[in-house]
Amino acid sequence: MAEIDDFFETLIKKNGSDLHVEEGQRPKIRVNGQLTEISDQVLTRQNIFSLLSSIVPKERWRHFQAQGDLDFAYALGQIRFRCNYYHHFFGLGAVFRLIPSKILSIEELGIPSCVKNFAHWRSGLVLVTGPTGSGKSTTLAAIIDYINTNFTYKIITIEDPVEFMHYRKKSLICHREVGEDTISFASGLRSTIKSDVNIILVGEMRDLETMELALRASEMGILVLSTLHTSSATKTVDRIIDTFPSNRKNQIRTILANNLKAVITQDLIPSIDLTRRYAAFEVLLRSQALGKIIYTGETFRLNSEIQTNRSSGMVLMDDSLMKLFEEGKISKEEAHLRSTERSKFD
Repeated sequence: MAEIDDFFETLIKKNGSDLHVEEGQRPKIRVNGQLTEISDQVLTRQNIFSLLSSIVPKERWRHFQAQGDLDFAYALGQIRFRCNYYHHFFGLGAVFRLIPSKILSIEELGIPSCVKNFAHWRSGLVLVTGPTGSGKSTTLAAIIDYINTNFTYKIITIEDPVEFMHYRKKSLICHREVGEDTISFASGLRSTIKSDVNIILVGEMRDLETMELALRASEMGILVLSTLHTSSATKTVDRIIDTFPSNRKNQIRTILANNLKAVITQDLIPSIDLTRRYAAFEVLLRSQALGKIIYTGETFRLNSEIQTNRSSGMVLMDDSLMKLFEEGKISKEEAHLRSTERSKFD
């Protein structure tokens, strides 16, 4: 039976993004969005136990056996992986996400150049959203790297686990890992707010407490960057407000109206020949009308606000998809599948 590092080598060699191992299944990797088997052998309980236990400290392995879930990072030389262990109906399983060793620039990733303006903001909330595997962490890493290269700020990241490692250029950067350096996102945020920090990166706003603390930090003169699993700017705003109980929604609308600076929604679309993926973006930026739209709960107006302010860098996801389609990069079927107004691609 292959060692887990052998599977990682295969993933790297084939330019894959994820390795999947599950009890009762053949090991698979995801390449350009498609899952492919890399072995004919079905993984048994003994195989899985050996593979997974070999790369995790004993204490955290005991935690996994007791709790049923575990997130951590693993390094193979200079290459790092985000690891997620879990129990399922038929036994044990894990997914390993390859973290690129090089942090690509905003230009290399094709991220709209308006995100460079984020570095000049002294406070507020910036959200990068999209489905799992859409490159949210990669986009945030590029933004942090741009700031680190050009500005002298104190930046603290709170992640589960720490993914991209940023080394000091001009800024002072501190990485904190949930489960190792702090017990939760909320706990890490609570202490970080008090640490003379300019920018906080929160790996994910998973719960009400983390959202509330992130909003509070943005009110206190800190720029907060984070992610959500939402598919548009409108759904992002609605998701945050709907997380809170009804007696607090008006308060949260007010805070969000005053402090939301930008929402970038992204997705990765397979190319027509399935040899790569292209990024599509929706960008909502702070405007004169944005605060009022959020405060009054009229989020249905956000699409119109984005269209009205195209000259400032805003763009709708449908327009980004249309551009990729017209350039011959993605198929009409893929654009149609991911669009909001699907009639545009009929």
